[in-house]
Amino acid sequence: MTQVRIEVYVQPRASKTELAGMHGGVVKIRVAAPAVENAANRALVEFLAERIGVSKRRVRVVAGATGRRKIIEIDGTDAGAIALALGLGTADGSAPPRP
Repeated sequence: MTQVRIEVYVQPRASKTELAGMHGGVVKIRVAAPAVENAANRALVEFLAERIGVSKRRVRVVAGATGRRKIIEIDGTDAGAIALALGLGTADGSAPPRP
């Protein structure tokens, strides 16, 4: 397992924390927490860790801590597993099936 970095767009103060598709070519995630005192970043880390199936300490914001566009680094998994967990593709890297 290696470190994987993903770029996300975060919308704080949403009605609930959830994946919200794509925004400008990156994954959009709505978080219920406000962007005050790092609450939105903590909620984002917790959401991603739970969704991907790793501990929270393996997920961290490495860039963009005060902005909406962030780079997240995740340890202990691979890009295929992250893509699958976020609905971006399959474990082999191919696109998800269309409904």
